[in-house]
Amino acid sequence: MAGRMMQLGAYQFSLDDAAYQRLYRSTEYRWGAIERMGKHDALQFTGLGADTMTLQGTIYPHFRGGLGQVDKMRLSASLGIPLPLIAGTGKVLGLWVIERVGESQRTFAEQGAPLRQDFTISIRRYDGGLRSLLPF
Repeated sequence: MAGRMMQLGAYQFSLDDAAYQRLYRSTEYRWGAIERMGKHDALQFTGLGADTMTLQGTIYPHFRGGLGQVDKMRLSASLGIPLPLIAGTGKVLGLWVIERVGESQRTFAEQGAPLRQDFTISIRRYDGGLRSLLPF
């Protein structure tokens, strides 16, 4: 698809429908502190922490994509399963889960249909392995 920015599971963020204008990523690295008498704490790397991403964008449903874009994000989240995240360049970024979908609406048309929807979607990297997805 032309204008594809990123794909999360079956949901595509693109210039043609839900385009994000801001992407914020935060990756944590864990360091345990060991107290020492008369010295600074000794630090020991204990592993990777949370890797999260927040995408913020605007949808103009009357222009492109229609009114159902945020509902599609919520549907993807309600599946309750990790989803593959693929950058628009084709790079596979691993499995991610949707933790939050937010929406605000403004500038309304007939029957209360919004002409502008601002959205925020928060996702977190899933590293449980494919084995943990099996019910047995």
